[in-house]
This record gives sequence, C-alpha cells and structure tokens, in this order.
Amino acid sequence: MKLFYAATSPFVRKCLVVALEAGVRGRIELVPAAAHPVNRDRGLVAHNPLGKVPTLIADDGCALYDSAVICEFLDVLGGGGLLPATGPRRWAVLADQSLADGLMDAAVLVRYETAVRPETLRWNDWVTGQLDKVASGLVDLEQRAADLAGRVDLGTIALACALGYLDFRFASLGWRDGYPRLAAWFEPFSRRESMVATRPPAA
Repeated sequence: MKLFYAATSPFVRKCLVVALEAGVRGRIELVPAAAHPVNRDRGLVAHNPLGKVPTLIADDGCALYDSAVICEFLDVLGGGGLLPATGPRRWAVLADQSLADGLMDAAVLVRYETAVRPETLRWNDWVTGQLDKVASGLVDLEQRAADLAGRVDLGTIALACALGYLDFRFASLGWRDGYPRLAAWFEPFSRRESMVATRPPAA
C-alpha cells in the first residue's frame, strides 16, 4: 500500500496512529505529497481529484480518501478493534471522530488563512470564527473528559491528533489552561508509542 502524506497533517497523523495501533504500519509505503489549497500537486490529483492528503492506494490499486475512510479500512485490515461493529458505542466513536475532524478542519483553515493567504487578503473575522469552533469543541470535550478514559479507538485517536495539532501550530492558545480535565486525559494518551512515533517535525 502507498499513503500520500504530508508530515505536518493531523489527518495523516491520525491514519498513521491507526496503522500502528492496528499492526499494519509495516505494510504502508509513505509517498510525500505537496498538498496545497492553491498550487495543487498534480501527481496527487491523479489519484484523488480533491488533491488532499491523506490518500491511500490499496494493494489492489483502489484509491481511498478521506482520513475517516482510510482509518476504517486500516482497522479492518488489522482485524478490527478500533471501531465497534454495531451498537451505540459505534456511533459514539464515530461522533467523536467527526468532532475531532471538525476541530482539525477549523485549525487547518486558520493555518491556511494566516500562513498561505497573502496578508492583504486575510480576513480576521474568518479566523475568529474558526477558532470559535475549536473553543466550542474543547468545551464539549472538557465536560465529558471522563468518558474518554481508558479508550483507544478511532474517536480517541482522532481527538488526540486534533489536540496534538493545536500544540504544534497553535501553542500560543495554551488550551490546557482552560481545559484541565481534557489535558489530564491527553497527557498519558500522547505518550502512547503510536503517538510519539508520529509526532510532526518541529515547527
């Protein structure tokens, strides 16, 4: 299998953490891709018309995207265990993954706005609105941090990658100060071998 990736993408990191936890990381070849909202990587577009990472090329040549689809595929490939097959727990895990993906989406959009868009075209209200999504998500997670304890699944992996991205790109937010219960959950989870092995390079 081949995974088109960018080392700093939280969505790529989510897939790599899942691959490690599922025991299939050794079957994946990493292919660097220059995903960009404007200067699109045509080599990547040839496999994924959206031109986004992560994109996985399975052994049979099938292209899979986005990260939620790839993560479920990798979990099944590894024998399952990170996503309950049925019942209320499945939907709870998927909802947590969706919340995490939304947090990452908002944070990445802020990153694009502040680091990619020309300064004269930047929209501060847009940045404020996206960061408000992040804050609302953190409030929700703080309130139910106890429910995350002891879980290693697609939901908690995604949430940990979202929080890791805030540390990586938005350290100035100091999110731990306002969300101590969430921080207490994240601290040991962030020390899992899969999380340590996939930390992005220094900003």
